Amino acid sequence: MNVEQVQRAYASVADLYIELFGTTGQVPADDLALIGRHLSNRPGRVLDLGCGPGHLTAHLRSLGSDAAGIDVVPEFIAHAATTHPTVEFRLGSMTNLDVADHSVHGILAYYSLIHLPPQDLDGVLAEFRRAMAPSGALVVGFFDGDEVAAFDHKVVTAYRWPADELSERLARAGFTEVERLRRPGDDTHRPQAAIAATATDLRAGAGERRA
Repeated sequence: MNVEQVQRAYASVADLYIELFGTTGQVPADDLALIGRHLSNRPGRVLDLGCGPGHLTAHLRSLGSDAAGIDVVPEFIAHAATTHPTVEFRLGSMTNLDVADHSVHGILAYYSLIHLPPQDLDGVLAEFRRAMAPSGALVVGFFDGDEVAAFDHKVVTAYRWPADELSERLARAGFTEVERLRRPGDDTHRPQAAIAATATDLRAGAGERRA
């Protein structure tokens, strides 16, 4: 699965997706609270990666964050820019952020990592850490499960991650988990989770790898 495939898949259902998920009313209240606790009033730029219709980017701005939204789907960016004209949105990919090292103070990746093949996750998290300022905050929303496995997402193939496994990947990339939410599945929803983490000192990890 590559970026172009994901872009085409979401572009084909953009209007329906915006109708179903394009406001914070469709976001669980505990997720909104978690996002607010860790990404509001940050001292610098916050990126909403895979921002979709832009509702969470605008929410972050309402909480006092200098938030900008980035997505690979032109239809989402066009909608977001029209709906939230005072917020910055631009086309781009989380695999190659066009920002300086350590220039970002927060990142929201809310169900935007789910289409990454497992072998690509570490590289994307490393890119997040490259961009992140010391003590920057990261919030990740994802589908939970007992093992890393693909499933037939309604738009395009996605992957579930055990929360402990994802936390370990975050630690390997230079992030320390500080809070976790988990929601069990039911007849209409798969198990879901969210992890908040802070950027840690990469020098210690580098020393451990050289040892």
